[in-house]
Amino acid sequence: MMGNFLMAKPKIRCGVAGVGSLGQHHVRIYAALPGAELAGIYETNDARAAEICAKFNCRRFTTVDELGAACDAVSVVVPTDLHAAVALPLLARGCHLLIEKPLCASLAEAEQVLAAAQANQCLVQVGHIEHFNPVMGFLEQEVRQPQFITAERLAPFTPRGTEVGVVLDLMIHDIGIVLELVRSPVEKIDSVGVRVLSKTEDIANARIQFANGCVANLSTSRMSLKKVREIRVFQPTGYFSFDFMKQSGHLVRKTGMLDYAAKLMSGAVKADDPAAVPVESVPLEKGEPLALELAHFVDSVAQAKQPKVGAALGKSALEVAIAITEQIRASR
Repeated sequence: MMGNFLMAKPKIRCGVAGVGSLGQHHVRIYAALPGAELAGIYETNDARAAEICAKFNCRRFTTVDELGAACDAVSVVVPTDLHAAVALPLLARGCHLLIEKPLCASLAEAEQVLAAAQANQCLVQVGHIEHFNPVMGFLEQEVRQPQFITAERLAPFTPRGTEVGVVLDLMIHDIGIVLELVRSPVEKIDSVGVRVLSKTEDIANARIQFANGCVANLSTSRMSLKKVREIRVFQPTGYFSFDFMKQSGHLVRKTGMLDYAAKLMSGAVKADDPAAVPVESVPLEKGEPLALELAHFVDSVAQAKQPKVGAALGKSALEVAIAITEQIRASR
């Protein structure tokens, strides 16, 4: 019998270093992701490692080096201050990495990691997960000339993540979003922050002015009673308002507001009638951002292409976050 047979592409062998509250979801997704094969995990906590291995029927490696030897790609989901220590031996093994945000705890460590990635011809994707949220997909298509952006990110207190301040822990998400939407050099930063429970700032606000005139006002707190992840973008054509958690939002067009203002002036509508405001809901196809992020990572490795959120954006976001952090601490 003769015929043409297509050889199935080998699956990307994936591992996870650190299987805490976030790392466990990396394991879950790799275990179910087409094109990926879950090779195993590295975790220092014996009980946690046993729990995850039993749940997902995977192997526990006793060292980072062993994990790297068995994998093509690895998610680094350890505390931020350990990112470089875990990433460097994996890169030496030729592993492509998805490093959870922020890239590292310092610019010096980030430069070490990126130099090692280049030397070993490895891809590095940084886990700025909101870039894979359907909200960001819409904004990337529709935002053309942002003039003012406000972003608010609040979360209840948890000890996880407090090895760094709230800017590197939470605000960095919005820093990455704003840098991608504005695409202009940062000219000036004014920031404030306070410590409440941890050794570093738990509440922070930053006003970022860009060379093209856009201004972004970012507020974040890990001392809130509720979770909030919202953004508003104003540009000459109108403004957008979105909720990253609910993956929903609306837009108000300038043309609609001009018509609304004319009706107010003529008395055709009343100012206290919310139904008269020309608000348009934005339909979004919802999805799990982490699953979309990891699928993109595996595809980038398989096709040897640069990931959407690569080293350049990861380092730029880290630079701005550290500048904000240093300004806050200097003011204290």
